[in-house]
Amino acid sequence: MTTTHPTAAPELWLASGSPRRRELLEQAGFLIAGRARPPRAVDESLAAQETGEQAAVRLARAKLEAALDDPALPQVAVLLAADTLVVAPEGRPMGKPRDAADAVRMLASLSGQWHQITTAVVIGTGDQCRETAVTSRLRLAELTRAEIRAYVATGEPLDKAGGYGLQGRAGSFVEAIEGDCSAVVGLPLAATRRLLAAFGIRPAWMDRTRHDNENQQ
Repeated sequence: MTTTHPTAAPELWLASGSPRRRELLEQAGFLIAGRARPPRAVDESLAAQETGEQAAVRLARAKLEAALDDPALPQVAVLLAADTLVVAPEGRPMGKPRDAADAVRMLASLSGQWHQITTAVVIGTGDQCRETAVTSRLRLAELTRAEIRAYVATGEPLDKAGGYGLQGRAGSFVEAIEGDCSAVVGLPLAATRRLLAAFGIRPAWMDRTRHDNENQQ
C-alpha cells in the first residue's frame, strides 16, 4: 500500500526589508514565516523613458529574483516583493533621494502639487509568479523652503521614494488622497490579498473561520 504524505503548506516570506510593509501584512492577519536574505543587492536606478508603473514592476521583479537565490529559503516559501515610486507632476518617476540636497529638490517640485504614487507587488516561487501595480494620486500642501529643509534634516526622507513618507512626519503635509491608501504607504492590501490567495495563502483569521465552519457542518 502506498502511503501519501500531506503537501506542506505554503509559507509567506518577504523579499522586502520594509517594516511598514510587514506591519501592514500582519495587521491584515497574514502570518510571515521569515525574510529572505538576497545574496546580491538590487540596482534601484531608474531607466530613461520608463513610466512609474514600468519601473516599479521591474524593480519589484528584480527584488524577487534576487531573493529566490537565498540558499536558506525553504521549498514551501512564497516570496513577496514590492516597490513604490513617486511620479512627479510632469510624469517622471522619482526613486529615493541620493542625498539631502536631492531630497530638498524632490520636495520642492512636489510642494502644492498633485502627483502619482505607484506600488508594484510581485509574488512568486521558483515555478510561478504573479504581479500587479496600483497607482494612487496625492496632493501635498504648499511647503516653505524652511519647512522642507527642517524635514530633510530629520533624515526621514532619505529612504523614501519622492523624499517623503505618508506614515511619518510628512503625514501632516498631505492634503488629499485619491485611490488606495495602503498602496500609498507601500503595499496595496486588497490587490496583495488576491495575489496571495492564488498561492494558497490567506489571512490566519480567515482560515480559522473556514475551519470552524467546516467542523460545524
